[in-house]
Order: sequence, then structure tokens, then C-alpha cells
Amino acid sequence: MSAYDVYEMFKGTIDTMGILSISWQMLLMWAIAAFFMYLAIVKNFEPLLLLPIGFGIFIVNFPMVPLMGYTSAGHPELIKFFYHYGLEWEIIPCVIFLGLGALTDFGPLIANPKMLLVGAGAQLGVFVTFTGCVMAGFTLKEAASVGIIGGADGPTTIYLTQKLAPELLGANALAAYSYMAMVPLIQPPIMKMMTTKAERLIKMRQLRAVSQTEKICYPLVSTIVIILLVPAVAPLMGMFMLGNLFKESGVVARLTETSGNALMNIVTIFLGVSVGATMHWSAFLSPKPLFIFSLGMVDFVVCTIGGVATVKLMNLFLKDKINPLIGNAGVSAVPMAARVSHVVGQEYDKKNYLLMHAMGPNLAGVMGSAAAAGLFIAMFGG
Repeated sequence: MSAYDVYEMFKGTIDTMGILSISWQMLLMWAIAAFFMYLAIVKNFEPLLLLPIGFGIFIVNFPMVPLMGYTSAGHPELIKFFYHYGLEWEIIPCVIFLGLGALTDFGPLIANPKMLLVGAGAQLGVFVTFTGCVMAGFTLKEAASVGIIGGADGPTTIYLTQKLAPELLGANALAAYSYMAMVPLIQPPIMKMMTTKAERLIKMRQLRAVSQTEKICYPLVSTIVIILLVPAVAPLMGMFMLGNLFKESGVVARLTETSGNALMNIVTIFLGVSVGATMHWSAFLSPKPLFIFSLGMVDFVVCTIGGVATVKLMNLFLKDKINPLIGNAGVSAVPMAARVSHVVGQEYDKKNYLLMHAMGPNLAGVMGSAAAAGLFIAMFGG
């Protein structure tokens, strides 16, 4: 073997390595990935999602990695396979809703159905942001997919974005889950700004007991009403109510356990990594995704304001007043937003227990954001 042959072999080996192809854009995305993994590991902000999302961002921003493309035979590579069958086929968001349903107790909402109005009022930011996006030059489909971020419902955001504007999936999903994780930081100042001390001290009546029959009937009746009104959201809400029926029937404990734990954990891994892997620097480091992040913050803030304002408006007509601190829970970050209501209430009265009251609007927010998504799909197709 000649020296030239040795040189060519060495050069060919070097060319297959990625070390000489690293760019500053990749290094910047590594830093962004590290930030999200820091939030998950050190700050414990939504670690089940931010950790796999952060790692997905990290691993896809290496040169020449065979992860999000297609093989020479036309088959999807590893993460592209997860993305194609899980997200493009819209399976993962629906399976996550199945798991959420299996973990949900609708008792607080059944006991106080007025909370549905709070969940509806908290969708204000969705439509305000949608309008702002249209004025900023987004298409109607893009504006709808960005607007839904304020509902703080990651699976619904993914479901709607995949139908209407799949090119925005990475930015939208990352924004939705980021703001979900930062609920304890973002919402309390808004809640305190919008309420008086007297309002924060309101003690609500203990919720009535809800029978098992009511809990079994609720997912069935809700399915009828929601799907007749908004057929486009049937995959999400159908699976959500099925999971809840598993739980409340009491006869399929194994299905309930699997739906709410093992199955949900498995698809969460695929979801996080797949979403993170859409954040290649070539797609993310442009004005539109960065603008979406700023709009997402505005969206979330306005949704929180809408929920608190709805409670204050309702109190003008109610004999038994509602503590406006639970208005923030109208966004569908379950159960983080309800916990924030309780924690802020405890700052002013240690004997004021708002958690179960706040779960009502929190669950109403899940249905409200899904209904808003269904409305957008019906209006703009998908």
C-alpha cells in the first residue's frame, strides 16, 4: 500500500467524522438544549418532558447524524420513525390524553359546574394571540397553531399544530411545554396584581359529595356534548373520556394502571425526543420561531388574566363568592395551575384550602383548550 493510499484512507476516515463540521449554530443549540435540561434536572420544571425534549434538541444538532432523515432504502431513521408514526399520525397526543383521563377525577367540576365558565374565560389569550398573529403576517393556520399555546396544553398544541402548521411543531411544542413548566413563576404576580387582599381571603364552601354514578355518567355525557358540538376534537376528547371511564368504572384496574402509568410514560419518551429533534438549528434559528416564543408568553399571560377576570365578573352575580385566585387554573396545565392557586391562597390564610376548588376550572381548561383547537380545525381545515 502506497503512502498516497494511506493518505486517502486516512482522509476518508476523517471525512466520515463530524468533528470538522461543527458550526456555531450547533453550539448555540447545544446551549439551548443544556438550558432545558438544566430546568428539568436542577429546577425540576416539568422534568418528564423537558429532559427528553432537551436531549432531543442536543442530539439532533450534531453534524451528519442519521436520526431525522431517511435511509437510502427510503425508510425513516430512528427519531424520524417515532416522529412519523407518533406525531404525524397524531397517535401520541391521543394516547397521552387517554393516560390523563385515567388520572383525572372530575368530582370538583361535577360538584361545581360553574367552573366551566372559568375554563372558557381562560381561553381569552388563545383568540387574542390568534388575532395578533394574523396582524403580524402569519397565515390563518399558523396563527391558530400559535394561539393555542396559551391554553398550556402540550398534547393539544401538538395535535393542532400537526394538522394546521406542521412546520411550526418544534417551536410551538417547546413554547407550550416551557410555559407549562414555568406556571409557578409566571402566574402568581398576575394573580396578585388582579386581586385585592379581601378577594384573596374569600373562603369557598366545601364541595358537595359526588356519587360514583355521577362520575361514571360524566365522561359519557361529556363525550356526547363535546363531540356533537366540536366533532374535530373527537380523537383527543374521546380518548380522554375513555381513560376516565376506565378509572371511574372500577372494573378495569389493570387498564387504568397501564393507561395512566406505563403506557403514558412510554409515549412521553417518544414525544419529548421527537419534539426536541424537530429543533434543528436550520429550522429554529430564524425570526419566526423566536417570535413564536415571545407570542407564547403574551398568550399565556392573557389566558391567566382571562381566567381571573372571569371569576371577578361571575362574583358580581353570585351570592356565594368564588375566590378569584382559582381563576388562573382555567389554563389546562393540570395540576400545576391548581397547585399555584392553593399556594398563593395559603400565603394570605393558612386555613384556606383552594386546591380542590381550583381543580374544577383546571379540568374545564383542558376541555376548553381542546374545544378551541377543534374550532380552529373546523374553521381552517386539517
